Amino acid sequence: MSIIGSYISLFLYLLCTLGLVLRLQGKALFANKTISLLLVPGFIAVIFHFSSLYSNLATDVGLQFGFFNAMSTVGAILSLLILLMSLRRQTELLAALILPVTAATIVLETIFPTTHMLPPDTPTGLQLHVLISIIAYSLLGLAALLSIILAIQNRLLHNHHTGGLLRHLPPLQIMEKLLFDSITAGFIGLSLALISGFIFLENIFAQHLVHKTILAIFAWSVFGILLLGRVIMGWRGRKAIRWTLTGFVSLMLAYFGSKFVLEFIILN
Repeated sequence: MSIIGSYISLFLYLLCTLGLVLRLQGKALFANKTISLLLVPGFIAVIFHFSSLYSNLATDVGLQFGFFNAMSTVGAILSLLILLMSLRRQTELLAALILPVTAATIVLETIFPTTHMLPPDTPTGLQLHVLISIIAYSLLGLAALLSIILAIQNRLLHNHHTGGLLRHLPPLQIMEKLLFDSITAGFIGLSLALISGFIFLENIFAQHLVHKTILAIFAWSVFGILLLGRVIMGWRGRKAIRWTLTGFVSLMLAYFGSKFVLEFIILN
């Protein structure tokens, strides 16, 4: 059933992407539809995706949470976030970019099944730490995507290009608000993930965790300084974009970088 659910979600992600692309191209049949109607396949895809993820992750021998499982989970959360955002904001372009990437993670998870397990007796607190970490990563991943789009938007406005891509994006002020809302939520999640890690992991600075911990703390510091700079000195624009991408790259190396090395290099 998990395989069937994965195929259904894959198909619906691509169907939703097609509808959004045709809407962005101004095709009459799709441009005249309400955005909520076009997003329905995406929301159903997310439901099937989470259902198949649960079947894949929760096994009789423990919680399977390997590299591609994690990628697929982040993709599902990101897709849900951007679909919800698109209901109220003009972010269909972002949805059209993220949904096919999420579909690709489903394919990778199916082709390359992983067997990295958390044993059945893993404390609930540690499982909660993993869940919070994934949610925080997803929120900050969304912030990184928003910062890239914001950088493109800034460049187009600077070069006086007011048509084309800009017509499909919210105003600059709204984009910056979405960016800092995502950073704030992700920073809170990352703070909780670090706190839970210190509480529930026996030695968060153990040899196989030290690089991950240091990079995560560095990313937390970068996002914290950015939020303080926003409040105290009104940081925005290019400065906010640079700090966001710096923090996210560090976090990406902390989570997926260390996970890749552990599962595909050290354990193999």
